Amino acid sequence: MLLPPQIGRQSLQCSKISKMEKTVLLDDSENDIVKASEMIKNGEVVGIPTETVYGLGADALNPEAVKKIFAAKGRPADNPLIVHICDISQAETLAYNIPKLFYTLAENFWPGPLTMIVPKREIVPDETSGGLETVGIRMPSHAVMRELIKKSCPIAAPSANRSGYPSPTTAMHVMNDMNGRISAVIDGGESRFGVESTVISFDDDSTVRILRPGSVTAQMLSEYAENVIIDDAILNDLAEGRDAPSPGMKYKHYSPKADVKIVEGDYKAFAEYAKKIKSDNLYCLIFDEDDFSELDMNYLTYGSDSTEQAHSLFARLRELDERNAGTVLVRAPQKDGVGLAVYNRLLRAAGFEVIRV
Repeated sequence: MLLPPQIGRQSLQCSKISKMEKTVLLDDSENDIVKASEMIKNGEVVGIPTETVYGLGADALNPEAVKKIFAAKGRPADNPLIVHICDISQAETLAYNIPKLFYTLAENFWPGPLTMIVPKREIVPDETSGGLETVGIRMPSHAVMRELIKKSCPIAAPSANRSGYPSPTTAMHVMNDMNGRISAVIDGGESRFGVESTVISFDDDSTVRILRPGSVTAQMLSEYAENVIIDDAILNDLAEGRDAPSPGMKYKHYSPKADVKIVEGDYKAFAEYAKKIKSDNLYCLIFDEDDFSELDMNYLTYGSDSTEQAHSLFARLRELDERNAGTVLVRAPQKDGVGLAVYNRLLRAAGFEVIRV
């Protein structure tokens, strides 16, 4: 029987970034994947494609390499990272006391956009876990990412953006944010889902708690878990004094330079409210099927349903910055299914500023 490791909490500090000459843009060929895997094995950081968003990848078990991720992002060091694996056996080298439900969910949702938090072994450094005694583990489905892990090691990879900015869903988004700050970026095409993975923890053998919503929804999880709890921090700010067991629960995230405001209500009420706002370079972010003729102002659309909105959201937020938007009024998505993930990201981007009309 394996005994739990003795893990001490420590003060974690972000490293300072060492400016590089140039970040190399690689493709998804076998040769370039080998190049990237060698970089990761040598303690470097590489921008990598996944089916959710692009990540900043480094050797998850190398604390010095992990520090470079935090430095490149400007990310607070108490914000835990997710460890990506390519085989279920790797989970057992990283964690202990893994519940049976973990394996049931892995069988049904891996490879895919689900991260599960379990007690970590000593092999996982505190730099990776944000000083916590747990670690989030995910098996991605993106072919390039899986091949990269096979050729290197378990990879820690938060989203490949500057901390707080919208997550990247293309290689060029990563280059725009990280050129000169990391060694390379692999272009593996546009991300399929567009929002980060669903993150869950286990309250007991039959109960999962959603800490960050994603494309694996509460309804999908309920087919295998007796109880599915949606954590309060998904729709509210993290309670004071509570550790953040998952990325995306603490600090402002996903925000463009523009001032984002969520507007809840039907489209007619949204349009009437928008007409009354006086702001320099006001933009509206609305649904594809909305009647654009009612808006005599700048606008972008981000999809007709929750799946399309998840896929497009971060790209649209970045485009709004390219257009020098000052204030952005976003028509609120649904709060169920994948829509909960979209709403959660918008809440963080808007600093929880919601207007109900």
